[in-house]
Amino acid sequence: MFTSRRDFLAGAAAIGTAAVMPRALRAASASCPFRVAVINDEISQDFDHACSVTANDFGLQWIEIRGMWNKNITALDANELAEAKRILAKYNLRVTDIASPLFKVDWPGAPLSKLSEHRDQFHADTDFKKQDALLDQCIELVKSFSTDRLRCFDFWRLDDVKPYREAINNKLREAARRCAKDKVVLLLENEMACNTATGAEAAATLAAVTESNFMLNWDPGNAATFPDATVFPKEYEGLPKHRIGHCHAKSVVRKPEGKWEWSPVGQGVVDWVGQLKAFQRDGYRHAVSLETHWRGAGTAEASTRVSMAGLKDVLTKAGTGC
Repeated sequence: MFTSRRDFLAGAAAIGTAAVMPRALRAASASCPFRVAVINDEISQDFDHACSVTANDFGLQWIEIRGMWNKNITALDANELAEAKRILAKYNLRVTDIASPLFKVDWPGAPLSKLSEHRDQFHADTDFKKQDALLDQCIELVKSFSTDRLRCFDFWRLDDVKPYREAINNKLREAARRCAKDKVVLLLENEMACNTATGAEAAATLAAVTESNFMLNWDPGNAATFPDATVFPKEYEGLPKHRIGHCHAKSVVRKPEGKWEWSPVGQGVVDWVGQLKAFQRDGYRHAVSLETHWRGAGTAEASTRVSMAGLKDVLTKAGTGC
């Protein structure tokens, strides 16, 4: 990706200030109402290095885990899982949730989604049939990493989901009930490539799937990829606040003809100061986890450093005490 001089200097500045961030962040942690975190593979596939940056440079106590050593968290073997837990203990980090790929597959019997990563319908059916086993595996990961939250999706986005929506909701209800047996919270992420993408769609899905352990992973950046979306305050205000159980932090800049690009937190169209103030007002006490996605500083790590500096800035401006 092309890196402008401004982006390069911003990345250098963020890296230069890393040494002074941990002390200030740790001092503020007692008064911070949120579990400020970062998704590990947004920094590096080297899990030890990602944890070192998270704890020592960012001064955080929480991390969200998704993939490491070029494997998804669900593909790690027993030795790799043991090593991951050893590294977490080494840096005194706690896990916010397991950011699994659960239900990020095609819905069987529906027209193949334009956004599906699998173009073979038979392969998509096979993937769907594997989801129950994947759910069981993910619940074991949740327990193994001493968290209580599991991220999921609601299948690749269809042009017309209405004929399949109730069946999809039934699958989510079934999964939530399975999670409840192990006291696990199932977090549905609003994802622009899946059938629940916007704030309004998230509110509708939550209204249909009423299990108390079924909650929303609210991602304002994902919702902001839709043209003319006002994710805060409009879409946020339509959500049942007590059903928000996790939050991803990133932002978007709008381009002509409905196009968009990721941007650092604190820039773009997402009003993070307003969102964080509203979280405090509404009693939200769960994770605010940086999912950088933007790569304007040249590398994943450099870009995440810039965006973490932006997240820290908006947390301060919102008067969070973080």
